[in-house]
Amino acid sequence: MVTQSLTDPLITLQGVTKSYRQPNGQEVIILEPIHLMLRPGEIVALLGPSGSGKSTLMRMIAGLIPPTSGQVLYHDRPLVGLNPGVAIVFQSFALYPWLTVLENVELGLKAKGEPAAPRRQKALKMIDVIGLDGFENAYPKELSGGMRQRVGFARALAVEPELLCMDEPFSALDVLTAENLRFELLDLWLERRIPTRSILIVTHGIEEAVILADRIVVLGRNPGRIRADLPVTLPHYRDRKSPAFQALVDQVYKILTHPDLQEIEPPAPVSTPHEPSPEPTKYQSLPSVRIGSIAGFLELLEDRQGDLYRLAQEFLMEVDDMLPIVEAAQFLDLVAVREGDISLSSVGQQFISSGIDERKHIVRTQLLAHIRLVQQIYRLLQAKRDQRLPEELILDILEPHFTAKEAQRQFNTAIDWGRYAELYSYDEPSGEIFLEAATTPELVVTNP
Repeated sequence: MVTQSLTDPLITLQGVTKSYRQPNGQEVIILEPIHLMLRPGEIVALLGPSGSGKSTLMRMIAGLIPPTSGQVLYHDRPLVGLNPGVAIVFQSFALYPWLTVLENVELGLKAKGEPAAPRRQKALKMIDVIGLDGFENAYPKELSGGMRQRVGFARALAVEPELLCMDEPFSALDVLTAENLRFELLDLWLERRIPTRSILIVTHGIEEAVILADRIVVLGRNPGRIRADLPVTLPHYRDRKSPAFQALVDQVYKILTHPDLQEIEPPAPVSTPHEPSPEPTKYQSLPSVRIGSIAGFLELLEDRQGDLYRLAQEFLMEVDDMLPIVEAAQFLDLVAVREGDISLSSVGQQFISSGIDERKHIVRTQLLAHIRLVQQIYRLLQAKRDQRLPEELILDILEPHFTAKEAQRQFNTAIDWGRYAELYSYDEPSGEIFLEAATTPELVVTNP
């Protein structure tokens, strides 16, 4: 076994990237260079919006997929193939229904070539530690969701991993079961009753990250990148109602709701006739949210403006459900988010006090002022003599910047928003976008 001090990293990511090549030859970047260390004695939470590469990063650490460039080091040695010091607990329970609890827990040990007798002894010990004693001979169909996930934990811990990776392990459980299991795991960790030396948890829950983690690594998307690496110095067990806890939750909300907060770039030089024009603004990654959802959210905000964290609790919404709506409303300048607090902008206040036609006009104005993809579709339609465009043209424009699946999602969102605002129409059978109205809205373009 490798000897190591408590401060030496278990895992080191050195400029790790991940990209995929599209059928048309374009390379789509999923993760830009990631530099990260995971050390013994800490719980690290990976937090970020959907599509930021959280699970991809975890799978590279586990050796399930290789990086495109850069290196994953395990005990300061380049990782080749599967990481022998890592075990994963998945979001789905991932149990074999024809095997008993004991047989499911033994699987990892069996794969490592452990002899039958010690394999059974280790599995039974972990079943007892994780609270499944008495259910060794039960089958998964006989167990509740929480008990099935306990089997997943026992199976991962039975192989005595140095790093326990958990990919949203509580998201498939009901609220009370998830809360109970979360704190039982924390008890085992703090009491050193499990063999793992470090834990990495992928989560979409800000509060979950603040409750469990010693560090919170916040990822951004398009492409995935580290936006913040926040130490959590609050002692366990943490009080959700304490000012320090709520301040940290607000800080993370602020980072997640301001995608460019920590990406300040120097101002671009002024163009002259002898200098090339600046490159066009990068496409925004539009959240897959309908205008109706934004409108409903704004109406809820009218009497409840304030802390995002408390609003999420009041609305019984998960972060992955709420943040895309907040982000879409920000793109359209309908809300303002500062220090984790959200309020209606003057445009948002005008929106909720307006009728349907006025709302459409407001959205039309905001789209043409702030959303580059909608601007581009509208300009291309105006330039065509027949004022019709095939959707393939827009997808071809998007695919160098997004994966094929994400390009389709971006296209669908732009079509939904533009149709609501009556900027253009879309015929799905023919796959054509076209102008209907004889009137031409004024196109006001600002930097998104």
